[in-house]
Amino acid sequence: MNENDVTVRYWASARAAAGISEERVAARTLDALLDEISRRHRDRDRFDDVIATCSILVGDTPVGAREPSTVTLHPGASIEFLPPFAGG
Repeated sequence: MNENDVTVRYWASARAAAGISEERVAARTLDALLDEISRRHRDRDRFDDVIATCSILVGDTPVGAREPSTVTLHPGASIEFLPPFAGG
């Protein structure tokens, strides 16, 4: 485990696209994390497309429209990728 590791969790179709539900990634910004998970899963069909549709939570805080390079990740943080859900 790296001192800069965060836990990445994939939900629903994001989990299917990644082929895993969770992984550890060393990243200090959301931008760096997105680059790293894209690299790790480049052989998976639709991974980048699915991730692009996801809402992202850093801890309990939605990232929303913030620029990923401005979103700081703290060691031990949880990053959640939540695809759009149907229903109501």
